[in-house]
Amino acid sequence: MTKRRAQSSHSRARGSRQGASSEQWLLLLGVAVVAAAIFGTLTDLPWPAATIDLRRPQRLTMAQARASNALVPIAVAKRRSATRFRFKGGPAAREQATECLATVALYEAGDDRDGQRAVIQVVLNRVGAAGFPKTVCGVVYQGANRKTGCQFSFSCDGSQVRRPEHDGWEQARRAARRALNGYVYAPVGRATHYHTDWMVPYWRASLVKVATVDSHIFYQRR
Repeated sequence: MTKRRAQSSHSRARGSRQGASSEQWLLLLGVAVVAAAIFGTLTDLPWPAATIDLRRPQRLTMAQARASNALVPIAVAKRRSATRFRFKGGPAAREQATECLATVALYEAGDDRDGQRAVIQVVLNRVGAAGFPKTVCGVVYQGANRKTGCQFSFSCDGSQVRRPEHDGWEQARRAARRALNGYVYAPVGRATHYHTDWMVPYWRASLVKVATVDSHIFYQRR
């Protein structure tokens, strides 16, 4: 009986030490949590701070984007002249190309005549440039089957359904036919990219700014 009592007392003592140790760890953990919360408040950072991705680009306001774009000079001396486009295909293929050009011109530039011509020239420049589809419609609808990644936003953002255009079609078709017959819109040269002046795309620094047409900025490859 004495031996059993001694063992029981020893077990209770060991259990008490383990309980005390657990309580100490819980107390330390609580102190750490409180300290971290106070630190987050004092530094004006959300907690936990690990959720912040400092590598993500900051969004600019329209005014900030326009100011940033204005600081990039137009490299007129580097602007290369575009060559006359030579369409290869029969009447049906030409009519299809005309509709594709007119559509992208209208949805990207509205009924602005110079804007339409500039967009059409970019499409034709891409047809002749490396890394792009070799047909007019292929360029216009490149990436249109993806929610992100389309080359011309109207082709994948639902604009044609949500915001059907009615004015400017005949003007856009005339501009498309003229371009397919060899007309060159010289002010944008061999530009293959453009964007509106209220945004700053990630690729801007990799290209050369060669022109502006209304609210659009045009770039060619270096």
